[in-house]
Amino acid sequence: MTILILGAGQLARMMCLAGAPLNLNVVAYDVGSKKIVHPLTGQIYTTTLEQAIADAHAITAEFEHIPDDVLTLCCTSNKFYPGKAAIKTGGDRALEKALLSKTAVKCAPYQLITEKAHLEQAVVSLGKPLVIKTCQAGYDGKGQWRLKSDDQIEQIWSQMADFIASGTESAPHTIIAEQMIPFDREVSIIGVRDKSGNTAIYPLTENQHTNGVLTLSIAGKEKSAIQQQAEEAFNKLANELDYVGVLAIEFFDVAGQLLVNEIAPRVHNSGHWTQQGTHCSQFENHMRAVAGLPLGSTQLQRVTAMVNVLGQAAIPQQILGIAEVTSHWYGKTAKPDRKMGHINISAANLHELGERLAQLSEYLPEEDYPGVLAASTALILN
Repeated sequence: MTILILGAGQLARMMCLAGAPLNLNVVAYDVGSKKIVHPLTGQIYTTTLEQAIADAHAITAEFEHIPDDVLTLCCTSNKFYPGKAAIKTGGDRALEKALLSKTAVKCAPYQLITEKAHLEQAVVSLGKPLVIKTCQAGYDGKGQWRLKSDDQIEQIWSQMADFIASGTESAPHTIIAEQMIPFDREVSIIGVRDKSGNTAIYPLTENQHTNGVLTLSIAGKEKSAIQQQAEEAFNKLANELDYVGVLAIEFFDVAGQLLVNEIAPRVHNSGHWTQQGTHCSQFENHMRAVAGLPLGSTQLQRVTAMVNVLGQAAIPQQILGIAEVTSHWYGKTAKPDRKMGHINISAANLHELGERLAQLSEYLPEEDYPGVLAASTALILN
């Protein structure tokens, strides 16, 4: 069975690795070069996109920002999962908010902005401070502003106006203003839904971000009440979208009440820990779902943390001497803040996980791997 993935980055690479033991042949469409490639070896094929679609038994995606003509072509084949609506929703915060409203899944109060009067109204109705985000083309903290006082309105609006003006009639650009929520922490849920509507959901993950980019995730800390809230949100959204594959939802935890921050219709960075922490990783379960295979177990086997490797030329080899540490390298050219790989650390319990993170921090400088030492201390003292 052949699976075509739209996108040829590290997520496609890890889906390819997970699909091989299932006897799934994986090829990818590199949106930048418009070539069909092997997502692991980089081999370029002479196959056209149309031929790859015809040859594929199923088609999926590793990211949301897919050109509309490519997405439409794939959807016309009736082989594309999770579906056009899901991908469009994940790539447009306005559509995302509409979905949340329709399914009665809670999020921060917000207002859409297409003109300056909307921004001024948001300041009055939502209050300050505001978090302002582009609805399209934003990721990893890009395309965002913080409005804390009225004297910022003119400067921020001039930047927003440039983004809105860069849209077209067929692909308009909009912006959303959200009430800034004083949340306690950020968490995410990763779940999978198959073609028959069966679901399997992983344990909730606690996430730490630095400058808008995920730097550390920890799985195995959550209480059942919080987990239940997250699962209810997942099921509502996945069923409304008639979703097939892995879906990630990021939340703000506000005194035990979860508010959705973002939805990602794909395998997700905060789910990388599943490679070592569960029997069936998010990558394998996604491939199972789109291929029509039975879903695998999402039960936590070992408490696990994931450390992102950002902008580094290599992962220190010394970390491999620490028990239950696994290195994942993506094979990309190093650039500042670029996701180059990740490190998974597992343990029998949270205290032991803290001790192993402390060992790990000896080889991972704080300026390059923020929060590792602090997380280890918190787990040890918990």
